Amino acid sequence: MKRILIVEDNKTLAKLIAKKIEYSLKYTVDVAYTLLEAKLFLKRYDYFVTLLDINLPDAPNGEIVDYVLSKDDHAIVLSANIDKDFRKKMLQKNIIDYVNKSGVDDINYIIQTLERLQKNQKHKILVVDDSMVFRKSMKHMLENLFFTVIAVAHGEEALNVLETNPDISLVITDYNMPVMNGLELTNEIRKKHNKTDLCIIAISSDSNEEINAMFLKQGANDYINKPFSKEEFSCRINNSIEALENIQLIINHANRDFLTGLYNRSYFFTHMQDYMEELNDFSQQFAMAIVGIDSLQKINDHYGHDVADNLVVFLSEILRTTTNYKDIVIRFSVDEFFIILKDINQYVATDIFERLIQVIEQSNFSTNKGEHIKFTVSIGVSIYKDETLQETINKADMMLHTARKEGKNKIVFH
Repeated sequence: MKRILIVEDNKTLAKLIAKKIEYSLKYTVDVAYTLLEAKLFLKRYDYFVTLLDINLPDAPNGEIVDYVLSKDDHAIVLSANIDKDFRKKMLQKNIIDYVNKSGVDDINYIIQTLERLQKNQKHKILVVDDSMVFRKSMKHMLENLFFTVIAVAHGEEALNVLETNPDISLVITDYNMPVMNGLELTNEIRKKHNKTDLCIIAISSDSNEEINAMFLKQGANDYINKPFSKEEFSCRINNSIEALENIQLIINHANRDFLTGLYNRSYFFTHMQDYMEELNDFSQQFAMAIVGIDSLQKINDHYGHDVADNLVVFLSEILRTTTNYKDIVIRFSVDEFFIILKDINQYVATDIFERLIQVIEQSNFSTNKGEHIKFTVSIGVSIYKDETLQETINKADMMLHTARKEGKNKIVFH
């Protein structure tokens, strides 16, 4: 469980912030009212983030900030000081943010910020800038926001990094670079990665407004003019990542079965059509299996809908864990699943499905009342041989029908 340290001499405010964080985020929260108490906590625990008041009884001039940063801890400053020069001075330090203490909205903002920082740990960002100074500066700011960061000096190197790091969420590219400028890099990236997969933010000191428009037309999500403030940079990065997450969440809901979390029929037909078009360029085979739960209706009638649904979820986990990461498992109907084993022959596919039959047969599914239910599946398999998708489905379906007709709990290949 993540741990937060609040250093605030206003006990009422400190307890309010702590209570809201514990309730909203389920973090463990420690509260210190002085610099001395904070030092004791910091020696004892590692903290995800520290929330620091800058006017403490034994440290009235912000000494707590410098102390925490000297320990390489992450800090968000809390202050009632609205002086612009003071705020600017604080933001020049390696803090995450500067938050005014003016009301409940600011506490909500802190919680939203902590949530964002936690999610940022799942994202990788690629920084492309030929200036070592700017490159290091951006890398440092992004790492302080809990991103994993890769920094390179030019566009060609960036394209190589993208090939070996398909999990990159965001590319930040400068405009003026040797060999390949940022506009050309954006164009190359968008040939393989659309806006639902990857964000691009362009940065430039060029005052030509046309450059901004050209980047956006080539597929950039945002544009930042140099020089920029830390706050602007952080907000634009976080907003772009959050927009990407929301898009992917919508796509995920559209492509996933609500009960099992497996891919659904819609995803299957879209993905398989694209996949089979790619097969025209390669001499590969794939195995399509239809896995049918034997007697699911009887289980539903005897034990009820909840038990039947739980059994479907139980089976989906078995199918998910017994297949390769490159293969796909789909919940196609109430009691039927499709499994696509890519780049495989019948002999290897036979071993995989025979092992699957054994795993299911030996599985132990229990109801909430402790009742044990034994169940089996029948599997019909078709090996793709230069035919249409529907023809492959029909063959697998006929094999499933044969398996059930011949006594169930077996595999039949075409």
